[in-house]
Formats: sequence, structure tokens, C-alpha cells
Amino acid sequence: MNTPDFRAIAAQFDTQEIVSIALMGSFARNDAGTFSDVDIVRFHWRNDTRQVESTTHFIRGDLVVVSDVVPSQIEGWFTDPEQATTYIAGIRNARTLRDVGGYFRAIQDRAHQFVWDEAMQQKANAYASSQMVGWIEEVHKGLEGLRRCDDGRLINARHGLSWGLTDVMRVQKGILISGDNSSYLAVTAALGERSEWVRLSRKSFAIDGDVSLAGQVRAGLRLYVLTAEQLTEIFKSEERTLIEETVKRINGEL
Repeated sequence: MNTPDFRAIAAQFDTQEIVSIALMGSFARNDAGTFSDVDIVRFHWRNDTRQVESTTHFIRGDLVVVSDVVPSQIEGWFTDPEQATTYIAGIRNARTLRDVGGYFRAIQDRAHQFVWDEAMQQKANAYASSQMVGWIEEVHKGLEGLRRCDDGRLINARHGLSWGLTDVMRVQKGILISGDNSSYLAVTAALGERSEWVRLSRKSFAIDGDVSLAGQVRAGLRLYVLTAEQLTEIFKSEERTLIEETVKRINGEL
């Protein structure tokens, strides 16, 4: 596999509005494969820059994804627990391709100095509590899907009862992921590969063995119950009531 010319690629997307350009993702971590994309992130001087979420290109056979960041977005990476778990590790691993006045270097230094403190943990607890309430609708879709043998409802339920609960634990436990591809493995490693949580999670994703759609959802429903039991102490009182009622409904049906 030939290594792309990252600086030449970055130069194609450089403008006067850009203060820094960084290479992130698998190429920055030196674990890219044949089909890995080149993840270019442009940092803008100003907040009022017209943005699109990302753009996708093929350049000399390489898939290149270009994302934009404005100054107002950066603080959230260090103060919001969901964003911190998503971005901090990636910023630490990033490679600078262009940097006016050390702008990105300062962000990267801050990422290296980042500490998951008690204030961040309290925010993470609130996030997890809110998300567990948010996934109650998917629980009901799963229960109704099982009752009706309705694949449409089961498919909708499966996402929340697999990825959704993985996200809850990632943020609540303050697990800083290096990228999307490593997210699940980072969570399962932190929780213990032989734990009941991981066993049910793997079944909800049909990772181990031939698990039917209904079987995946049943595992996901049991995973919701287990997640609620493990996190019960951190739920807000008004949200705990909703979560506990949901657990009762699951236990009454399975």
C-alpha cells in the first residue's frame, strides 16, 4: 500500500479562511489499511464560515474525507462528556499538516493535558441518565416487535439496544476512543471481556454465533436491564422512575 502525500492533499483544500489543517483517523495512528480513508480536518479562523458537515473525494485513488471545525466547536470537546470521549484521543494522535501560529498545537497540548475530573463525571452521569430514558421508546418497539413478530420494529429497536447502550457506557465510564472503529472494542475491554454486560452486548450484535433478529433484540432488552442495574445510583430521581418502570416491563415480558 502506497502512503498518500498528505501535505499535497491538504494543500488542495487550503484557503485564506483556514488556520490549521490536521490529519486524523487511521493514517494518523499508523494503522490504516487498503480501504482506509484519509481524514483531513480543517480549522477555520472564524465562526461565521459557511460549512458543510464533510465532503468526500477520490484523489489519486485515495478516499479523502474533509471536515471543517470552527472555533466555537472546540470548547465542547473539553467540556462535554460525549464529545470528550469521541474527540480527545483522536486529537492527541493527530498529525499537523499546516499550523499558523501554533493554533492546532495549542489544541493538541490541551488534549494531552485533559483530565476526566469529577465535574466531567457528573455531566457524564447526567448524559447516561438522559440517554437511558431516551432509549425507552426503542425498548417498547422491541417488546412490541417480539409480540407481533414484526421485523420493522425489531430492526428499529436493535440499534438503541446495542449501539445506544454501548454509547451510554462509553460516556458514563469516560472511555476515550481513538476512532469509530475502535469504539466497541474499547468499551468491552474497559467493562471486561468475560462480564455479563459484554456477553449480552455481543449477542445483541450477533457477534457470537448465529443469532436471529428476535434473539438480538431479546439480548438487547436484557442488556438494558443490566445497564439500568449497574448505573442505578447515578440516575436523576425523576428519570430513575421511568427507567425502573421500563425494567419492570421488560422483566414481565421476557
